[in-house]
Amino acid sequence: MTDNTTRLDHVVLWVRDPVAAADFYEKAVGLEPLRVAEFTAGEVSFPSVRLNEESIFDLAPFALAEGMDVLPGAAASAGHPVNHVCLALSEHDFDALRARLEEGGVPVSGISRDAFGARGAARRSFYFRDPDGNILEARHYA
Repeated sequence: MTDNTTRLDHVVLWVRDPVAAADFYEKAVGLEPLRVAEFTAGEVSFPSVRLNEESIFDLAPFALAEGMDVLPGAAASAGHPVNHVCLALSEHDFDALRARLEEGGVPVSGISRDAFGARGAARRSFYFRDPDGNILEARHYA
């Protein structure tokens, strides 16, 4: 049976240095890097990091912007990150992420409580930026 439930497959983030971005997402955020060696070898146009078994962030270098002609004006999106992307984590992973970010000197916001999201009210959440200015929110539900 085919599962036709709508899911998030990937988000493309514009980055200055895809290898450095993959390193940040691996070490600071705890995500698995994908295709970094292939990118470095010139075999693929960008690396990615895995959020979970179904979703990834593609780390697209700004140099790809001129080829982003899938829609009129799409190339102009390079360097204009979305407002933020939210990662829902377990309570343990939420605390571990915040500790890694603080230990690594990455500025984090204060803790918000009961922010609305896809699963209702999140118990706690906070925001941080990656080295390219993309804003991420981390949260966990009860």
